[in-house]
Amino acid sequence: MKSKHLVNIADLPREDVEEILRTAHKMKADHKKGKKDLCLAGKTLGMIFEKPSLRTRVSFEVGMSQLGGQTIYLSKDDIKIGKRESPIDVARVISRYLDGLMMRTFSHEIIVIFAEHATVPIINGLSDYVHPCQALGDLFTIQEQKGDLSAIKAAFVGDGNNVARSLAFACAKLGVSLALSSPKGHELDEQTMKIAEDITEREGCVRLVGDPQAAVRGADVVYTDVWASMGQEDEAKKREQVFRRYRVDAKLMSKAKKDAIFMHCLPAHRGEEVTDEVLDSPQSVVLDQAENRMHVQKAILKLLMS
Repeated sequence: MKSKHLVNIADLPREDVEEILRTAHKMKADHKKGKKDLCLAGKTLGMIFEKPSLRTRVSFEVGMSQLGGQTIYLSKDDIKIGKRESPIDVARVISRYLDGLMMRTFSHEIIVIFAEHATVPIINGLSDYVHPCQALGDLFTIQEQKGDLSAIKAAFVGDGNNVARSLAFACAKLGVSLALSSPKGHELDEQTMKIAEDITEREGCVRLVGDPQAAVRGADVVYTDVWASMGQEDEAKKREQVFRRYRVDAKLMSKAKKDAIFMHCLPAHRGEEVTDEVLDSPQSVVLDQAENRMHVQKAILKLLMS
C-alpha cells in the first residue's frame, strides 16, 4: 500500500483501494478457516473517540486482537484535543507511544492535522466529512454479494451526509455506477461531486437524481442511512417531514432488480428511513455489511501497520 494514512478515500490511489479489498477477502477467508495471522503482535493501536460507537469500536478492538495486537481507548475527556493541548502536540507525543491511531471525531480537520504531524499511521474511523472505513466495507460487501463491481448499479437514498460522500468517492475510484437521491437542499455539495468527477475514469459514474424511484429503478444495490446524523438531533422532527418521500419501503425496493440487495450502515431508525419489512427481509445484507467492517479494517491495519 502506497499511502501512509487513511484519511479520505478520495486521497487514495485506486491501487490502494483494490489492495485493501483483495487483502480483506483473503483475510476473511482465512479467518473462517481458523487460520491465524498475528502480523501485528506486540503492536498497539490507539483509538480516540469523540463520538459514541458500537461497530467502529468493537470491530477495531476485535480485529486488532485477532492480529495479535492490542488497543488503547481514549475518550474525548481523556485528551480534550484543542482545549487541554494542541492537536499538533498530541499527534507528535502520541506517535512516540503507539504504532497507529484510529480517530472518530466531529472535525475532519483534526484528523488532517494528525496525519500531517504524526509519525505513525492515522486511520479515519469517522469524521463529519467522510467515513472511509464504512465505504470500503460497503464495496467489499457488494463485491462479495454481486461480484464484478464495474457492472454494478447502486442507489443511495437519503441525506447527503458523510456516508454518502464516502460512498461517492469509493464508487468513483472503482467505476461503480451510483445514483444519489436526496431532498432539495440535502444533496451532496458541488465540491464533493466535482471531486468524484475528477477521480473517476467513467463519465457520469456518480450522479444526483432527485426522484428516489428513478434512482432506484433497475438498481443492484439500494442503500440508505439515518436522516439526522449525530449532532443533528435537534433537526430530527423537521427532517422527518422533508425526507418522508425518501423512505425505503417495499414499494420503493420493488423498483430495483428482483435480486437487489439492501444496505444500511446502522444504526437504523426503523420506520423512518427504512421499514421493518425491508430491513429484516431476505434482501437485506446489513449484518454481513456490519461484519465486513471488521475484515476490511483488519486489512487496513495490516497494510498500514505491519
